[in-house]
Amino acid sequence: QVQLVESGGGLVQAGGSLRLSCAASRRTFTNYAMGWFRQAPGKEREFVACITGGGGRTTYADSVKGRVTIFRDNAKNTVYLQMNSLKPEDTAVYYCAANPGGTSRYPTLYEYWGQGTQVTVSS
Repeated sequence: QVQLVESGGGLVQAGGSLRLSCAASRRTFTNYAMGWFRQAPGKEREFVACITGGGGRTTYADSVKGRVTIFRDNAKNTVYLQMNSLKPEDTAVYYCAANPGGTSRYPTLYEYWGQGTQVTVSS
């Protein structure tokens, strides 16, 4: 069992930045690929970024590539999502997820999920 707790969301103006954090309870954190997903009202949950257990490989959605960086600190059992140049269309609830099977763009393959943190970008 892995418990995930996200933090760092909030209200920001377009063009601003936010750093989301996701703290995991599991000591064997490196065994899990981590992903960030988001869900806007009335829309399906969509992939944002993911990172391998060791942090050596990352993947991004085209919609955020160049503006977002995913990274992890395995000593702190935490994965981060640094978001820059935010746009109103980035407004959503952001979720982190853990997958023992490796990175994926597909939310159904992730086994554990956090409760989400709201990001609102005003124009």
